[in-house]
Amino acid sequence: MSMLIISSPHSFFTLPRSRGAFRQLFASSAAASSSRISSSKITTKISDQSTSKQPRNYEQPHNWDFNHVLSLQNEHAEERYTIRSGELKEQVLMILEDQEIEKLNQLELIHYLHRLGLSYHFEEKIRSILEGIYSQKSMPNQQGLYATALEFLLLRQHGFHVSQDIFYCFKDVKGDFKSSLCEDLKGMLYLYEASHLISENESNLEMAREFTTKNLKKNIEDKRVDQELVALIQHALELPLHWRMMRLEARWFIDIYEKRPDMNPIVLELAKLDFNIVQAAHQNDLKYSLRWWKKTCLAEKLTFARDIMVENFFWTIGMISDLQYGYGRRMLTKVATLITVIDDVYDGYGTLGELELFTSAVERWDINSINQLPDYMKICYLALYNFVNQMAYDALKEQGVNIIPYLRKAWADLCKAYLLEAKWYFSRHVPTLQEYLDNALISVSAPVVLIHAYFCVDCPINKHHLEYLDEIHKIIRCSAIILRLANDLGSSPVSEVLKNGDVPKAIECYMKETGVSEEKARQHLRFLISEAWKQMNEAQINSSFSPTFNEIIVNLARMGHCMYQYGDGHGHQNFEPMERILALLFEPICSHVLT
Repeated sequence: MSMLIISSPHSFFTLPRSRGAFRQLFASSAAASSSRISSSKITTKISDQSTSKQPRNYEQPHNWDFNHVLSLQNEHAEERYTIRSGELKEQVLMILEDQEIEKLNQLELIHYLHRLGLSYHFEEKIRSILEGIYSQKSMPNQQGLYATALEFLLLRQHGFHVSQDIFYCFKDVKGDFKSSLCEDLKGMLYLYEASHLISENESNLEMAREFTTKNLKKNIEDKRVDQELVALIQHALELPLHWRMMRLEARWFIDIYEKRPDMNPIVLELAKLDFNIVQAAHQNDLKYSLRWWKKTCLAEKLTFARDIMVENFFWTIGMISDLQYGYGRRMLTKVATLITVIDDVYDGYGTLGELELFTSAVERWDINSINQLPDYMKICYLALYNFVNQMAYDALKEQGVNIIPYLRKAWADLCKAYLLEAKWYFSRHVPTLQEYLDNALISVSAPVVLIHAYFCVDCPINKHHLEYLDEIHKIIRCSAIILRLANDLGSSPVSEVLKNGDVPKAIECYMKETGVSEEKARQHLRFLISEAWKQMNEAQINSSFSPTFNEIIVNLARMGHCMYQYGDGHGHQNFEPMERILALLFEPICSHVLT
């Protein structure tokens, strides 16, 4: 059912083995903390077969030593590192403000700051620079393909509406992109990246994407091509920059940037130091979340549910990683964890009658409803009730707005979507693809997560925004659909899904509806994802939400690709997801030692 909060990410690079002791401390083992439930299979209860699911086995994907995580002391939280970071930021700002720097070099610096995860420190200055460039209306035929594509990419990334017509000068008389462009692989790479900021009905960018994809794949095998450029092209073809989880991208690109001949040592030092400082802040947020989780006792009381707190937290740093949003990460980790538990109640444990009772209780939002629930549901309901009320208290205290009606409706809608999927399962109903997606954009849990995210980052609260949230704004719908379809593409083959008796996914729905093969169905889903990105790109430009909240919405879609590009990120036999979590959460980048 819910496919948002599932497990750790399946990302796109391999890091060398840590030189420290982290892997020994956090590797899966039977010696994990006593606060963890056993990693042995957890089997659902069996009751009346007409109202309960077939027994489902869950395995905890990894054992994490929670007690050790709580005991971590990270030196990068110390003031001396913050002071040095401030000094480096001042120096980078001076470089950005240098009036003598050439325009292309300035654009490249902005691009590097973005990929290194540093641009959030310089948002105002970067915006000012790009506003100046946008007002100049550059002549692309004088700049060349690389400079034109890079400028287009940066301007659209920052919300400027640049026409696709800027690339017309690179076409021949027949309207095709000139074959001579293939000789400029760097320009082709950035045209490829730029083309993924496409909106609907932009045929020129659609052609650019097809043209660059085809020719980059063809020319990458040329042994004369610089190997650094080959690495960048392979990385882009694997997944375009615009679709990537940016915190993972920063970790990958730091290693790439360090080897570049044009590397700026000040920028590199800041990138490494900032990564480590942010990692220390994330560790503190994780510790807070683990302490909360232990206090709820949900892992002890609901032994059928997945206990994946570290993995849940990983989702939040994919959505909102910047230093200043610790409260948002902490609240969203709670949301993620409650979604996981409630999903397991609906998807693998509750009878249909019990699920109807729980859904009704959440809709009424009356504490007295708890008396009608079976014992195992009472603690789950009360944990949800207490969390929502606590978050609403924070909002009322800080902003004077009662947000309970919006939060309770979001949770009620989620539970109703889960219940409908349960009814489909029990009746063996396979919906049409459209019927499935109409429900799935709720059951994937994107709306409930994003509604909570809005109240974490937007101040003051805007009543018009609340209406958009309630109606599920277009940008949120697109993010949810991308997440849902990416998850379904990463799921097991249809034969295994049918064998396991799982709820039908989009692939099965489309196959039954149209009679096509599984591969054709997967192709159709990839097409729908591409179309959803077009719509979301356009919706982001026209959105009245804050840039921060817009970015969170888009980042949620990116997490769908991060988690499911190479299969289900929840794969119990795959240790790659843990490698990514280790790299981002527990392994600092080697840097200079301050004295």
